[in-house]
Amino acid sequence: MRTLILLALAGLGAQLVDGSLGMAYGVTSTTLLLAMGTNPAAASATVHLAEIGTTLMSGASHWRFGNVDWKVVGKIGVPGAIGSFLGATVLSKLSTDVAAPLMSLILLGLGVYVMSRFTFRGLPKDRMGLPLRRRFLTPLGLVAGFLDATGGGGWGPVGTPALLASGRMEPRKVIGSIDTSEFLVAVAASLGFLFSLGSQGIDFTWVAAFLLGGLVAAPIAAWLVRILPPRVLGSAVGGVILVTNVRTLLKSDWIAASGATSAVVYVALYALWAAALTYSIRAHLKEGKAAGTESAEERQPVST
Repeated sequence: MRTLILLALAGLGAQLVDGSLGMAYGVTSTTLLLAMGTNPAAASATVHLAEIGTTLMSGASHWRFGNVDWKVVGKIGVPGAIGSFLGATVLSKLSTDVAAPLMSLILLGLGVYVMSRFTFRGLPKDRMGLPLRRRFLTPLGLVAGFLDATGGGGWGPVGTPALLASGRMEPRKVIGSIDTSEFLVAVAASLGFLFSLGSQGIDFTWVAAFLLGGLVAAPIAAWLVRILPPRVLGSAVGGVILVTNVRTLLKSDWIAASGATSAVVYVALYALWAAALTYSIRAHLKEGKAAGTESAEERQPVST
């Protein structure tokens, strides 16, 4: 029971982050399952089965708040589904000894990208309103979908920053469209795992726990996306993913680090994480102060 409560809380927290940032449900949840010793393919399958319900609820919630661009959903969601089905099939064929550190390596890379992207660059605000072309969205969907299935997450960490970096959509519509299109990715990945694995290694009670937590958080996250600072949240989530997956790699047969070496690495990682959070918070406060000053100047009457 304690495990189920932990998983439900993890699902709630992951969905709050995912629904407000457009990423991290999969990588956060899969990282937790890997840390609990779950088979990599079964971990990804468990998360994607839960995501069928959470992404459906999240998409509906974002739609109600006007956060969805349906043209983008169609153009990126369909190739994303194809990529995720292929990724699920590939991961199911790998042995556990190879898949566990490989998945942690993918998640580690995504964590580094998420933390560095939001810590140092924040959110771009130029080129707003220009159309996103299919020749950009199709390969993006294929790659993000494939990484999502093989890494247990990746749709948001790849898709959200790419759309934000284009500067052509409001952040809330990027997040809402990515979360909504993820429903197609979750369905395709789940089918890929079920066709390849059957129900082997999948605990449907765990699926239900993740699903319950995610369903509670989805509508709250769709509302929070308007008020939470994505820059700070991105740095925080990236750090969690980074630290947890480094732990898995240090214990793997690939590295088999000693206790002393692991301790040094952990100290360095926590220091880096704290520095990233501090930098993000200061940058966010500075941006808010600059925006307030600019707004006050615009309200001042023009002297004649």
